[in-house]
Amino acid sequence: MKEGRGSGCFRGEMMERDLPVRAAVETADAHGVTVDRCEVLQDGNTLVLRLSETLVALVVQDLEGPRQGTAWFARENAVAQHLARAGAPVIPMHSEIPPGPHEQSGYPINFWRYVERVDVEPAAEAVGRTLWQCHEVLRGVPEELPHLAILHETTGLLDALEEKGAFPEETVGLLRERLLTSTAALARFPHQVLHGDAHLGNLMNTTIGLLWTDWEDTFSGPVEWDLASAIWNARVLEEDHATADAVLGAYRAAGGGIDEEALQHAMVARAAVMTAWYPVLYPGMGAERKEKLRRRLVWLAASRG
Repeated sequence: MKEGRGSGCFRGEMMERDLPVRAAVETADAHGVTVDRCEVLQDGNTLVLRLSETLVALVVQDLEGPRQGTAWFARENAVAQHLARAGAPVIPMHSEIPPGPHEQSGYPINFWRYVERVDVEPAAEAVGRTLWQCHEVLRGVPEELPHLAILHETTGLLDALEEKGAFPEETVGLLRERLLTSTAALARFPHQVLHGDAHLGNLMNTTIGLLWTDWEDTFSGPVEWDLASAIWNARVLEEDHATADAVLGAYRAAGGGIDEEALQHAMVARAAVMTAWYPVLYPGMGAERKEKLRRRLVWLAASRG
């Protein structure tokens, strides 16, 4: 690394993030991309850094987490490139660095084009329409992706959580039963490549329009999984049925088909998956997060009927 390049990344409050930040800067430097800043856009299991006017790096910080290696990152890159080439409403990968995925000092990394966020919530109709646009393009992905991957992964995660005592025994039993039941049910419906984690936090309103991002959970499954992800909070936690209905209505109006039985199974599966991942994603959760977790469990228990 040339002296001074990215030096602002390794001072003061950045010291705890020194290693993953350095890995991203060194990788960009190796490909001849000048790093002139270090803005932390997100700091969690994945560290998101803006390194230049156009360059954003995603660095996996949780090297001991349930996902090891770069195979899942490679699936994300392939799907994101396919979508961008077809003009789908997605954030593109950065054009000056090979897609990778890259690995530096043990940290998996990929690089994206910076887009400027607009502080306006997307309309429900636009959520449904843009998700359908992505689904249309995703039908043409040439790679075969694993079926219902996040559900199978979460079933395995429950074993580790049970060993650690992360949940009471009855909670683990509820989650395992709902996961197994909904996985078997969803396997009966038509599958295609999906976003995998299509909640509204992964849809950015930008100066160039609504763009979907964060394709790391992409897998093959019924489209109802993505729709359930998009409406779950509105339908259950917020009881905003008008918004949930508008998302589904716009998806149908754009040309998408929705099977109500598959959607209900996907709602159950989504609740079970998100609940199981709470101890991983939110290890120090506060009162508000704990209340959301409680409500998810109450809803899941009621869904047995």
